[in-house]
Amino acid sequence: MSSRNSDKNEQGQGDVFLDDSDIIHEVTMDDDDLPDAEDSESGSDRENSDEDDSMHIFTGHNGEVYAVACSPTDPALVATGSGDDRGFLWKIGQGDWASELLGHKDSVSSLAFSTDGQLLASGGFDGLVQIWDASSGNLKCQLDGPVQGIEWVRWHPRGHLVLAGSEDSSVWMWNADKVANLNVFSGHSASVTCGNFTPDGKTICTGSDDATLRVWNPRSGEIVHVVRGHPYHTEGLTCLALSSDSSLAITGSKDNSVHIVNITSGKVVSSLVSHLDSIECVGLQPSSPWAATGSMDQKLIIWDLHHSLPRCTCDHEDGVTCLAWLSSSRYVATGCVDGKVRLWDCLSGNCVRTFRGHTDAIQSLSVSANGDFIVSVSLDGTARVFEIAEF
Repeated sequence: MSSRNSDKNEQGQGDVFLDDSDIIHEVTMDDDDLPDAEDSESGSDRENSDEDDSMHIFTGHNGEVYAVACSPTDPALVATGSGDDRGFLWKIGQGDWASELLGHKDSVSSLAFSTDGQLLASGGFDGLVQIWDASSGNLKCQLDGPVQGIEWVRWHPRGHLVLAGSEDSSVWMWNADKVANLNVFSGHSASVTCGNFTPDGKTICTGSDDATLRVWNPRSGEIVHVVRGHPYHTEGLTCLALSSDSSLAITGSKDNSVHIVNITSGKVVSSLVSHLDSIECVGLQPSSPWAATGSMDQKLIIWDLHHSLPRCTCDHEDGVTCLAWLSSSRYVATGCVDGKVRLWDCLSGNCVRTFRGHTDAIQSLSVSANGDFIVSVSLDGTARVFEIAEF
């Protein structure tokens, strides 16, 4: 009995057991006679079905897969990182090509391509950041400094400067071409869980388990603002997104709340309070005043930032772990603990596609450079590619 039908038993007559004597008539059926699974969610347990909507499965890892990044310049090129201490570069639709990224001594937890697509940065729980040539898969250099695991890696929007946040409460910036440490940003008192350069490249924003957002000057390493206390988060930050005009930071937290901060003034300008559990992911639509937030409360909420009000609430069957806007469209994709990837229309709030195939929680999503594919990675040890060109 599938979990989503169990509540019907309580209203009805309880479990009904049949045996061979109850069979009236046997019918042999062709697969063609069976209804399409898209027609109905009820009935069989989808998690155990053979249904798979993916057009490519990458099975090179032999551990849980945590990180995925699609190249910003090559629509086929994908990087994935796993609990097997390895990364891979591979290509959508080219199952015979993969380049193994060896050298980390612990899980590969984060991946990012440079803006020009030439380099790939991998961050590991071993505290190392490794830089790879994206076209050949060759290791260019290893960047060290942090003494605990890397939580995230990001590139400067216009150059080969790489930024990483660590569990040891520090943030590091290197010049990857010169293999040189440029700055260490010290001030957080707990793991730095999220961060990035602003899109104009002039500022760094970082969020931490210490419940603060810090705004830094990348050149001097000085703290410009510390955002903390009422009306800001009361527990650790989990995720962060920055507006395309570099003016706003939107942050989510374990405290179930989302806040928007003016980066220039360091002031909280609005609070988006509607979720009932930890916020796992936030994303800003690049060309509209819309934000998307996903939570362990099984909801995706699309917010109208002009009024700080929910536009629509999109219900899932389990916690929402990750999201990705499909470029500047009205569609947003979510990854869920139930192993499904869903596409949502943010004008109607409707789920327009459900992609099945994974058998465990989705950990990360990335959209290909041409917008034709979305790649998901899961605790089931696979990466799967789904076609989204029609959206």
